Amino acid sequence: MPWSTAFDDPVPVSSRHQLLTLQQAADYIMQLPEDAQREAHWQTAIETLIKAAETGGGWVMFARIAMLRALNARGRRG
Repeated sequence: MPWSTAFDDPVPVSSRHQLLTLQQAADYIMQLPEDAQREAHWQTAIETLIKAAETGGGWVMFARIAMLRALNARGRRG
């Protein structure tokens, strides 16, 4: 599947910003500081985004869940 593949439901980042595609999610992670990118929850999100882009199917849903979990983990620490 292409990186332009859309999530079934957007991934809310803030009250005004949502991630709609695998590419937008990957770009979001790449804009994080490098130390944050190395955290386990972001590594899981990266791995599932890659798998979704490579294979599609249910991996797109798993990638969305991984993004939500990573964003939630960030919120608990901030």
